[in-house]
Amino acid sequence: MARGRHRIYLGMAAGVGKTFRMLADGRAEQAGGRDVVIGYLEPHGRAETEEQARGLETVPHRRITYRDRTLDEVDLPGVMARRPELCLIDELAHTNAPGVEHAKRWQDVDAVLDAGIDVWSTVNVQHLESLNDQVQQLTGVKVRETLPDQVLADADEVLLIDLPPDQLIARLQAGKIYPAERVTAALNGFFKTEHLAALREVALRQVAEEVQEKRLLVDRPLRAPTRDDRMKTSPAAVAVGERLLALVTPSPRSQRVVRRAFRSSQRLGADLDLLWVAPTGREPDEAQREQLDGLRRLASVLGAHLLIEPGDDVVQTVKRVAAERGTTYVLMGVPARRAGVRRLTEPLPMRLVRALPGIDVRIVADRTQREEAQL
Repeated sequence: MARGRHRIYLGMAAGVGKTFRMLADGRAEQAGGRDVVIGYLEPHGRAETEEQARGLETVPHRRITYRDRTLDEVDLPGVMARRPELCLIDELAHTNAPGVEHAKRWQDVDAVLDAGIDVWSTVNVQHLESLNDQVQQLTGVKVRETLPDQVLADADEVLLIDLPPDQLIARLQAGKIYPAERVTAALNGFFKTEHLAALREVALRQVAEEVQEKRLLVDRPLRAPTRDDRMKTSPAAVAVGERLLALVTPSPRSQRVVRRAFRSSQRLGADLDLLWVAPTGREPDEAQREQLDGLRRLASVLGAHLLIEPGDDVVQTVKRVAAERGTTYVLMGVPARRAGVRRLTEPLPMRLVRALPGIDVRIVADRTQREEAQL
């Protein structure tokens, strides 16, 4: 059985029209004779979205009781039994309630695709795992629900729903996104013009970088794509033989380094290794074990390889691992300042440069520190 085709409707924020457009396109497919059903719809109380869904068959949601709450989830067995040609499934990054087949909705979608059913789904750019730190820096909001970037990269089609920030804010003020009581808080938080402009740029760049070899569709109602837009979305040459090695430690800052390294690896079309040089004979404490578990989970989501190598000489251990793995780039965070040591020893980045001829060594800047220095 051939795997189904996956189209993702990608937006910069809630309210740009991803679900509305998916439903409109689904109705057009139905009018053309395809068997189309809604596998899951989250209308968020938006009358326009609910109206657009009329006339499309819906597989009833599965009701799950969890901690005295009743939650709606995709009825995966129901979708499989119905076997439509095309299934519309909203909110791709959603975390499922305990007790269903998969932890995340994107895994439900993967199962439907494996059954030979085409799927159209929706997601906002801030839910991509590798952008988690960047989005928090841009907006001050920590996005809790994420999905692997590979889900977007593996999609057969990506339709970018592009809406200028002023139009999105106008929709918000008109009550077309959130109820009236939430509008003021949204305007003072996530929906600030500068936040939306930054997210819009991220969305455009994300599509250009991550889905270069897929069929790219951009929905821009205000203007035709410019020459710069076409250049951004043209296929780029994939580097040959590149491999990145990111140096990490069991600390929260390392997750930012990993995400930045992953995005660099995606641009280069390269594999990514993560390396912690663990002090010999010293077991990690409880806090470090928790951070290591977090790094393992992040590595799994991003498709990176976490290596833990004992060693008292960081430079020599990195040199050995780099030779074994065929590393061409080494990335690391800004070294921590240690009083009284800086004047006596050469900084770690310079020691690595000397020990790794022919390998690029890059420092991943902490942009939050730059912003704090400007205040």
